[in-house]
Amino acid sequence: MDARYKSARTTIVIILVLSTLFGFGYNLYDIQVRNNEYYAALNNAVKTYTVSIPASRGEIVDRNGNPLVTNRQGNSIVLNAAYFPSGKDDNATRNRIVLDLIKLFKKNKEEYVHNLPLKITKNGKIAFYSKADDDEYEKNIKTMKSKDMLNVQAYATAQNCFDVMVEKYGLEDYDVATALEIGNIRYELTRLLFSVQNPVTIADDVSDKTVAAIQENSEKYQGAQCQVVAYREYADSSLAPHIIGTIRKINAEEYAEKKDLGYGIDDEIGESGIEASCEEYLRGTPGEKTVVIDGDGNVTETVTKEPIQGDTIVLTIDKDLQKLAQNKLKETCLEVQYNSTGAVVMSDCNTGEILAAANYPSYDLNDYYEKYNQLSKISTKPLYNRFAMGTYAPGSTFKPLMACAALQEGVVDGSTTFTCGGEYHYLDMKFGCTDAHGSLNVEQALQHSCNIYFYNCARRLGIERMNMYGSMFGLGEKTGVEIPESRGILAGPEYRKKWDMVWNPGDTVQAAIGQSDNLFTPLQLCNYCATIANGGKRYQMHFVKSRISRSTGIVTETGANVVRNVDISPKNMTMVKTGMRKVATQGGPSEVFGRIDTKVACKTGTSQVVVKGVKHNNGFLITYAPYDNPEVAVSSVIEYAGSGSSTAKITSSVIDYYYSNNTDAKNAQQEGTLL
Repeated sequence: MDARYKSARTTIVIILVLSTLFGFGYNLYDIQVRNNEYYAALNNAVKTYTVSIPASRGEIVDRNGNPLVTNRQGNSIVLNAAYFPSGKDDNATRNRIVLDLIKLFKKNKEEYVHNLPLKITKNGKIAFYSKADDDEYEKNIKTMKSKDMLNVQAYATAQNCFDVMVEKYGLEDYDVATALEIGNIRYELTRLLFSVQNPVTIADDVSDKTVAAIQENSEKYQGAQCQVVAYREYADSSLAPHIIGTIRKINAEEYAEKKDLGYGIDDEIGESGIEASCEEYLRGTPGEKTVVIDGDGNVTETVTKEPIQGDTIVLTIDKDLQKLAQNKLKETCLEVQYNSTGAVVMSDCNTGEILAAANYPSYDLNDYYEKYNQLSKISTKPLYNRFAMGTYAPGSTFKPLMACAALQEGVVDGSTTFTCGGEYHYLDMKFGCTDAHGSLNVEQALQHSCNIYFYNCARRLGIERMNMYGSMFGLGEKTGVEIPESRGILAGPEYRKKWDMVWNPGDTVQAAIGQSDNLFTPLQLCNYCATIANGGKRYQMHFVKSRISRSTGIVTETGANVVRNVDISPKNMTMVKTGMRKVATQGGPSEVFGRIDTKVACKTGTSQVVVKGVKHNNGFLITYAPYDNPEVAVSSVIEYAGSGSSTAKITSSVIDYYYSNNTDAKNAQQEGTLL
């Protein structure tokens, strides 16, 4: 029985072996004889790829054509899959090339990619990145573990990830530190979908010494190429960083959204400011090159479409005026106290163009990414855009609006007076004033900033009509600028209702003097002042004056856009302006404004804030000039300043500079001739 069983088993094995040999033989016959021509042609087939060529970003200039952001040429090192070993058995060669490149980078002190979120601790253990290493460490660790990358479970440890990486890239023969270094670049190739169509940058802005070494040793550094790249360069990297903004490498989510628009996975994109809001125009039109690889592995590259640089963006700001505003703001904040902060905005009353907008503290665009973690931890928040995102209780700068509303609604007129004894009693509440001003009309009430007068106006108007005029002047509404801004809050029952809170009668009285829930941005306060100055036209504020097409030279102007005509009669507006003029000539700021030649009108404001249990007063000032024929408006806020008058030095400086340097000859210049 056993002999027959063994014989049958042997027969089956022989049949299987013969079948396998026959199958191989048939396939060999099919390839070598029957379809020899087909397979020979397939083997010698020419493979053609289209590779995108990045375009230089467009330049950003000020209103007079002075460069703010330009481009300089530099060199990046890319790995090109058309020349890089790619066979299944080429892991060892690829790792050797990568290691040689790393050694070269270190020797020449070049920065290179480090996006693998693994590190070696002091005790030699493998660990994940922490927030100190990478602000988006959690997201990047998740990406590393994903199916398309290392394909490990969500609970995998750092050591688990390292072990999988070593196996994936064939790094078993290297020590831990070297394996991690090589794996970092191999991981980058995987992350950025490395292929002939997608060369991957592994080092940016390298020295000529590194370029020469790679070009002279092309076999040693097989697949590594030097690519001329346009890098952002700033005429003054500390000038208007919150306006200009930053650029960075596109992330995975953005690439998924924008790849159909021609973005590559290794492209740069505007992250903030004008760089982000004008991305569509600044990025330019990528070019194309055709890469042909024949059956013998020979590579031919031909540029079939030249890239076109992005458009030039002309901003409304004046470079020198912006610098002055930043310097004077800094001086004033440092005079107040060491941790004081603030903002100043200057606009054209008749167009909505922003001539200057500054924050203190601020930051430098050149080292923004290098120092981001440090900057983000500073208590005074230099990265925060106070002029657009900061919201403040405006204090008495709200009173010109109250005067406009009360006069236009007929609840008071030019002869109406209220007597101020220093206190105001309403229901069972008592509200104060800064002094006992006696009997005042509307112009005098603005001059002396009398709370009592405007408490009475509030009682007669009611919060609904107060807010109707607040909305007309754009308070609690976005101004329309191209960069992110806060909407602010217009105090009233509608806002309280959102938070299940009650609006009480006393809140209306408080709202009349810019307190209660009122919170507005310096941009809004500037535009509100400009609307009073020009007689009632509220313009959309903007930072972009025009756009110049790089390909056609066509200039597209933003132009002035009237958002709303505020219905205030000329007679009533004149009374409000007269009151504001008296503040500038007889009020707290009069000494400062008396030193400049330009006549101005203004209104101060103070609002109380409590910081760590200590009461402070923020100072505000809204101003327009010249008084007789308004052209510019300025708003300024200094936190902890004590009063609005203390901000007058900033305002007087920017107005005096503007009129000392804004000559007819300068106005007559054509932007296109300066670019």
